[in-house]
Amino acid sequence: MAKNILIVGSGRQGISVAYDILKNSKHNVIISDINQECLDQAMSKISGIVDTTNLSNAVVDVQDSQSMLKLLENMDVIVSAVPYEFNLALTELAIKSKTSMVDLGGHTNIVRQQLSKNQEAISAGVTIVPDCGMGPGMNITMAVLATEILDKTDEIYICDGGLPKNPNPPWNYSLFFNIEGLTNEYDEQAYFLKDGKIVEVPCFEGIENVTFDGVGELEAAVTSGGLSTMPWTFKDKLKVLENKTLRYKGHWEWMKAYRELGLFSRESINHDNNEIVPRNFYHQLLEKKLDHGRVEDVCLMRINAKGVKDSKNVHLCIDAVEYYDQKTDLTAMEKWTGWHISILAIQIADNKIEKGAISVENALNGHTFLEEAKKRNYNINIDMKEI
Repeated sequence: MAKNILIVGSGRQGISVAYDILKNSKHNVIISDINQECLDQAMSKISGIVDTTNLSNAVVDVQDSQSMLKLLENMDVIVSAVPYEFNLALTELAIKSKTSMVDLGGHTNIVRQQLSKNQEAISAGVTIVPDCGMGPGMNITMAVLATEILDKTDEIYICDGGLPKNPNPPWNYSLFFNIEGLTNEYDEQAYFLKDGKIVEVPCFEGIENVTFDGVGELEAAVTSGGLSTMPWTFKDKLKVLENKTLRYKGHWEWMKAYRELGLFSRESINHDNNEIVPRNFYHQLLEKKLDHGRVEDVCLMRINAKGVKDSKNVHLCIDAVEYYDQKTDLTAMEKWTGWHISILAIQIADNKIEKGAISVENALNGHTFLEEAKKRNYNINIDMKEI
């Protein structure tokens, strides 16, 4: 039976999610936004790339709880495609209205608060899965796939990133999502596993060269939040778990310099009798330089795992690459981010995921994701060698 899936937010990811659900399921999609003009633009784009028989829209303010509750009366699943600061309140509304929910996350502390509502979600008969998307999200699910392929997994090293196909110096990067989220990734601590224990690692640590065919040599560095709650879930199962972000060469040196200058700080400073927040000032300047509109991009992901298969010590490598699609005008980042969460939304609507507030690494089976990825023509290569 067709279910009603509400997408909150009609931006880049909301459009990508709507497209995928309409293309790969029979469920009804309702896309919402506070801005009618944004909704109209989203509806126009979606109608140009997929059958929109099952698509409708609604104008609603995500911060207006009464209006949201009214809208949720007939919904089965919410997909939050709005910034992470709205997700805890949306989770509470989802439980209150007995509506399941998935979101794009972006802040592990908020995710922890959402997961703490597990019993409430079970009692309401709903499923809550935060922190979906590309990373965290797909990178975690691909790492889970590695653990499913191997009989015993000891170490997992992840690197992933979304990049402009044709980079512009000096930063060699284009903004694919909210600049506040980007700075958060570059400023807070990462949590890894070392010797089976959770360790804090500062951003920009351990820069290393990584090569992908067709793209060339990149640099991978530690950034925050990419593993979400996975270190805590796997601390008794893995010896090593790491995640790094891929960028073109030179990018990390610029970002390290900006952080050293104090431009990531939220603490206001006085300049000529004016109170200035360095981070806001930095965003005001840099966002204009990194926002190149719609650019052709490439997304890359690699999972290196060490463990045992058929009583042999092996190295497993899972590589994935995605490019901008001219036919749909969907970027690689939109596809990998939006389609991971849409796969989960469809799975929940189809009653294939248990009830409760569940971390992404526990919600989606790696092989299930691989099957869904193949339907969407993902380019994933799996290689295993004895060591």
